[in-house]
Amino acid sequence: MGGLTHKNASLLCYIPWLGWIAAVIVLASTRYKRDTADAREVRFNAFQGLYLFVAWLIVDWVVSPALRFGAIGMGDAFRPLEGLLRVAILAAWIVMLVKVSHSEHYRLPIVGEMAERSVEEQRA
Repeated sequence: MGGLTHKNASLLCYIPWLGWIAAVIVLASTRYKRDTADAREVRFNAFQGLYLFVAWLIVDWVVSPALRFGAIGMGDAFRPLEGLLRVAILAAWIVMLVKVSHSEHYRLPIVGEMAERSVEEQRA
């Protein structure tokens, strides 16, 4: 990610289903380990994008099967909840793509707080 701008590196972290790869590369890169405002912002977006992907995995691998198998005979009743969770995460990815493209710092509920803590822990 040597020739990327900070904004483009941040944007890559929010590509649905694939941004986690860019996020891991950003977090492993020495370029973004510096303690500058731009590097912190890119790391924040990398963590937040990574946590959004983890939320997707939790819904996909844990919540969805639990709703389907936990409520035998009622699986169809919970299908809208499963879809709503998936749409919410996809919407969060899209919102973050727009916010980052406009150079806005935006902290999503829960995952944004986790991302802030992760960036601060790296500074210590």
